[in-house]
Amino acid sequence: FRFKDSLAEDLRRADLVISHAGAGSCLETLEKGKPLVVVINEKLMNNHQLELAKQLHRDGHVLCCNCSTLVETLQLMDLSTLKPFPPGQPEKFALFLDKVVGFQ
Repeated sequence: FRFKDSLAEDLRRADLVISHAGAGSCLETLEKGKPLVVVINEKLMNNHQLELAKQLHRDGHVLCCNCSTLVETLQLMDLSTLKPFPPGQPEKFALFLDKVVGFQ
């Protein structure tokens, strides 16, 4: 599909997710605890997706590849090596923001 209002049901049923490296796609998948293979679009200028994918890969949360290495990545992958993504801590950010804005 090209566009869908929500991927929540698809993510719930998925055993593995293969996605581009958009921040929303990566974080939503990882927050659901699903293994993720990130395929980098190397044609993007100022490729923020590459930076995010590489960091998540360095931290052990995703497998990372490009279109030409996707099949090999899937054949050789060991999902047991992936580390769970830590849950967000919005209360820490709220406290930080309150302090910066002067509410604290």
